[in-house]
Amino acid sequence: MTEVLSGIDTVVVDLDGTLVDSNYVHVLAWREAFRDVGLDVASHRIHRVIGVGGDQLVERVAGEAVERNVGDEVRRRHQVHLTERVGLVSATDGAGDLIQLLRDRGVRVVLASSSEREVTDRFLDLVEGASGMLTASITGDDVSRSKPHPDLIEVALEEVEAGKAVVVGDTVWDVEAATAARVPCIALLTGGIPERDLREAGAVMVFETPRDLAETLRDA
Repeated sequence: MTEVLSGIDTVVVDLDGTLVDSNYVHVLAWREAFRDVGLDVASHRIHRVIGVGGDQLVERVAGEAVERNVGDEVRRRHQVHLTERVGLVSATDGAGDLIQLLRDRGVRVVLASSSEREVTDRFLDLVEGASGMLTASITGDDVSRSKPHPDLIEVALEEVEAGKAVVVGDTVWDVEAATAARVPCIALLTGGIPERDLREAGAVMVFETPRDLAETLRDA
């Protein structure tokens, strides 16, 4: 813990599954979107790729032909179904406290989310006080490639001219993106991904919730 966090000036934090409990809501929305176009895609297949951008998800779970023929329509319908279920989403335990603690310690907190700006802003509002504590916010609208490509994290680091940074996320895609950007990743279990998978992907530490990470930071 001491080695990873010593001297950091920036934390790049994911949103879906990390600050807000939205991964399973996304699964439901994507499942309904595929059904709308006549495809029955199993929930577990969708859950495995939650965390990548919608630009990649359709092809990853349904194949190139589906992406080519109805990819845009599936993405449009996903947004419709997500909006219908937005009331099911809430902040993860301790999300706001973690951001507050980091800011109190002079650490810059930068959001890096593969979601579109509109969705990001709506979900971020669920984390009390979070939007006002962020140094910057980078979304899928700001880059051409979403996670697991490192673009989001690299843009986030450049935006604040970061020195030593860490990433906090909840999926293997967050870990892979951080690794590609040469930044260590602390993973949370709030996205429903097993600890073993996160560690095998390269996570340097794993905590159950943002609150657990915050409490560890206070004791460090």
